[in-house]
Amino acid sequence: MEFVNESGLTFVDISSEMYREYIWKDGASVWIDQPLKLNVSKSGGHRIFDSNETSHYIAPGWVHLKWKAREGKAHFVK
Repeated sequence: MEFVNESGLTFVDISSEMYREYIWKDGASVWIDQPLKLNVSKSGGHRIFDSNETSHYIAPGWVHLKWKAREGKAHFVK
């Protein structure tokens, strides 16, 4: 698996984590198994790429948005 980043954003290696869980005050939560790459934006949004080649975006105001890139396509574009 190759991580393809065409967004211009910098991602750091978080592959040492077995999982990552985000929990909100209302009890909502998002669990991400085997995260590999992380970018934290100035606004506090988290872009995460996991070992299943799924891309996740966690931001204030909503619980979770995730996607999986098509084979051979960029995982993050902007």
